[in-house]
Amino acid sequence: MDGFWPVGDVLTYLGGSWRVERTVRDLASGAEGRFTGTTVFAPADGGGLLHRESGTFVWQGVARPAERTLRFLPGGGPGTALVRFSDGRPFHDLDLTSGHWVADHPCSSDLYRGEFTVRDEDHWRSVWRVRGPAKDLVLTTGYARAA
Repeated sequence: MDGFWPVGDVLTYLGGSWRVERTVRDLASGAEGRFTGTTVFAPADGGGLLHRESGTFVWQGVARPAERTLRFLPGGGPGTALVRFSDGRPFHDLDLTSGHWVADHPCSSDLYRGEFTVRDEDHWRSVWRVRGPAKDLVLTTGYARAA
């Protein structure tokens, strides 16, 4: 797996602030959007990390504030995590010990398939492909560690 950067401790790696740029493409309509902002991974009460993302999402020329919160809990080993929505529902597992991971999340009749790639100590990326009767999307997010 050339080009991947193995992560020995995923919670330590993710900790801190990241600049975020995301493109959203609706493959059915051809519409595109862009999110720019910041993600902060901070220690959470009860262990793990609280992931808080905030910024601006521009869709079809309209800019609006956007935010989301996730919880990254310790997984079965230091290179792994269990990702939960802010209300505690399971989202997906994450194993970056090889620097690359694919995770699935069924949502109603749609399937979200996420591919996570770590390039180096300061850059990683996720690509979510969403397919189903309600959605046909590609969400590509680049993360760069903030100084």
